[in-house]
Amino acid sequence: QVQLVESGGGLVQTGGSLRLSCAASGRTLSTYAVGWFRQAPGKEREFVAAISRGGLTTDYADSVKGRFTISRGNAKNTVYLQMNSLKPEDTAVYHCAADGDSYYAGTSGYAYWGQGTQVTVSS
Repeated sequence: QVQLVESGGGLVQTGGSLRLSCAASGRTLSTYAVGWFRQAPGKEREFVAAISRGGLTTDYADSVKGRFTISRGNAKNTVYLQMNSLKPEDTAVYHCAADGDSYYAGTSGYAYWGQGTQVTVSS
């Protein structure tokens, strides 16, 4: 079983940047498909970005395309979400998720979830 821990959230002004990290313990994250999701107060959880096991396939929600980048760290046990040009509507708790049964999980089908990290973008 893999345990996921997110970090890197915080308060940033509109137009600013943050880099979120998803670290794994118990397993090597490079062998898992990973996704990032977010949930704002009063809203359902939504897909943000996903990366395949090998890192060759990525996908993004239309709302973040061109601003966010998902990547795997050189140590291969961390997945990052670089967030640029942040907007107030990006404010949410961001969760990473992992799945070991598929090469690429896309928008659903993740077995493991982290507790999340808060991102707040002020206007």
